[in-house]
Amino acid sequence: MKHLVAVVGPTAIGKSRLAIKLAQALGGEIVSADSRQVYRFMDIGTAKPGPEELSLVPHHLISIINPDDDFGLAQYHNLAYQAIGDIQGRHRLPLLVGGSGQYIWSLVEGWQIPRVAPDHKLRRSLEDRAAAGGGAELYQELTEVDPVAAQRISPQNVRRVIRALEVYRSLGVPFSQLKRKQKPPFRTLIIGLTAPREELYRRVDLRVDDMIAQGLVAEVEGLFSMGYPLSLPAMSGIGYKQIGRFLKGELALDAAIQQIKSETHRFVRHQYAWFQLKDTRIRWFDIGGEGVEREIPDSVTQFTGAATDELCQASGRRE
Repeated sequence: MKHLVAVVGPTAIGKSRLAIKLAQALGGEIVSADSRQVYRFMDIGTAKPGPEELSLVPHHLISIINPDDDFGLAQYHNLAYQAIGDIQGRHRLPLLVGGSGQYIWSLVEGWQIPRVAPDHKLRRSLEDRAAAGGGAELYQELTEVDPVAAQRISPQNVRRVIRALEVYRSLGVPFSQLKRKQKPPFRTLIIGLTAPREELYRRVDLRVDDMIAQGLVAEVEGLFSMGYPLSLPAMSGIGYKQIGRFLKGELALDAAIQQIKSETHRFVRHQYAWFQLKDTRIRWFDIGGEGVEREIPDSVTQFTGAATDELCQASGRRE
């Protein structure tokens, strides 16, 4: 049976850093499970790996579509399975890394994603409602027709709210009831990174400040200049929406930054609905725990049969 290692957890916890170290030690490659990093030109606000990180190990499913392209779970599911199979076919280890719970579990649990053709007229209508300030109404509508899907989808993720409503209106069946599961063709080890809530919020706030310092405002200005309006689902992501409102004169910059931090705090809480600390399928590690830098490589070693000394060297704890 082939292997897959998934590294999950909330935003800003250090998933990418850990995955790169493990990939270097194991001859692995990283498959992104981030619903925002698929977009080109959206680098700072999605916290994409930088050129130096990308040069260390191969990365897949990053910067593969334009911000105005249609993209959803079914497309991601197909591309991710192809990438994983290709990596395994070259006798390398795929590491699935990201905080998008729907993307992670669709692969690990072997979801059979319903192939429902997009209804572009309906989608545009729903997008127009959301752009006019009706996003909360759309989420409430989803809660009424498909409460299971609503519980799993963040109210801020307008694109997924619209897609779930689109499927329901097209088929008359809740999106959450269409998913069937088939055991995937690989064994999976799920490594979860966590920390106390106060520490998570501190790390989030530092990351947001760093994004501003790196030029998030200029990045959003560049997207506008390329013709990508704030009404696009891709632009509804945390950071882009708030900075876009600042550039339109609707928010002061300080207020926009504070909203980004607050919305990301809320998103962190939502991520724990997908990755629950009580889920026994996930081997959780507190990033502040003593010995965690050795325990994680040891867990992967036992799972993959890789050499312990190589993994310890990659973790910076060679003894």
